[in-house]
Amino acid sequence: MSGKAVRLTETKLKNAAPSRTDYVLGDGDGLQMRVRSNGSKLWNFNYYHPVTKKRLNMGLGAYPETSLAQARKLTIDARQLIAQGIDPKEHRDGARQQQRAASEHTLRKVAEAWFELKKEGVTPAYAEDIWRSLTLHVFPDLGDTQISSITAPKVIELLRPIETKGSLETVKRLSQRLNEILTYAVNSGLIQANPLSGIRAVFKKPKKQNMAALSPDELPELMIAISNASIKRTTRALIEWQLHTMTRPVEAATTRWADIDFKKKIWIIPAERMKKRRPHIVPLTDHVLAILETVEPYSGHREFVFPADRNPRTHCNSQTANMALKRMGFAGRLVSHGMRSVASTILNEEGFDPELIEVALAHVDKNEVRAAYNRADYVDRRRSMMEWWSDHINKAATGSRSVVAASEPKVVQVG
Repeated sequence: MSGKAVRLTETKLKNAAPSRTDYVLGDGDGLQMRVRSNGSKLWNFNYYHPVTKKRLNMGLGAYPETSLAQARKLTIDARQLIAQGIDPKEHRDGARQQQRAASEHTLRKVAEAWFELKKEGVTPAYAEDIWRSLTLHVFPDLGDTQISSITAPKVIELLRPIETKGSLETVKRLSQRLNEILTYAVNSGLIQANPLSGIRAVFKKPKKQNMAALSPDELPELMIAISNASIKRTTRALIEWQLHTMTRPVEAATTRWADIDFKKKIWIIPAERMKKRRPHIVPLTDHVLAILETVEPYSGHREFVFPADRNPRTHCNSQTANMALKRMGFAGRLVSHGMRSVASTILNEEGFDPELIEVALAHVDKNEVRAAYNRADYVDRRRSMMEWWSDHINKAATGSRSVVAASEPKVVQVG
């Protein structure tokens, strides 16, 4: 490196014209301007590696974006690193890698990678709930924060206002989901430990509440309310469908025509749409099949039996039946999921086999042997139970009309 080179000037740099081949203009202390044949002008620092003594070049940017003064400052910084035994190019590349990692490993991006795995093990509706909660409550404040900078105090500060509002269940779920994301980061080698492992202990615990459900003798009141409600026929059919089939709200809302076997009179719900991630067979009674006939003119040409209003190509919201029940005056008394409890209570009181009822509700038996046996679903034995349940609902509707009767040209009393 020649420290005696004639110093460059802005005038000389501006007037440096391209030639047929590249050429170099020196400024001293290893700083060079390479003028390319295509007209570009590039700063270069030529130096010896502090350890290997190998001659190297390090680009400092293009002129005039990087001015002469800036190039000289970068050269001084690089020479200071060499004096400390540090290779300036390796130092710069390492800093850039850290910056790149900082932008790539934000909480949001790590959460996205975690979510890609998580959603494979839960229902689409639950996956949607997970991502919605993070988008609403976490990402606005911490989404762009480096995963290595996430701390318990930061997350506590984020969740404390939600706790103050009384949304304790939301705090519980967010704490759990953030814990899973940070554990994923540990297992991916991004951080050494999960700082949120004990975070739930600092928040109030939500009180466990049972789903609001009616007593068995209130079933006639429900059927009358459904009959008189000012709701769309498809919503009315959805409520009755869920009540008769004893399914969960999301399972009923996502019913597909392709999953109905009219010949065998069964509805096969795929594993990916079930809470416990295993297929579920529902024997269909004549009344339930009649509900399908009632909605067929509205959605028979669609994928889903109960399509959404705004986008008929997808299914209705899992809360559609629940919101309808609220408008019907059942707020605090009955949620759509609670209709399963009504069915369970009545069937147990009537002396039906508890095991059959549990299978009908798609509850997973903890005993692995019985769980394996239950996979046959007892379809034949359950069919008679489901027929009794449909008849019981119809008797409770005496004096009112079901959606099936309402679709007929003449008034037909149910029961």
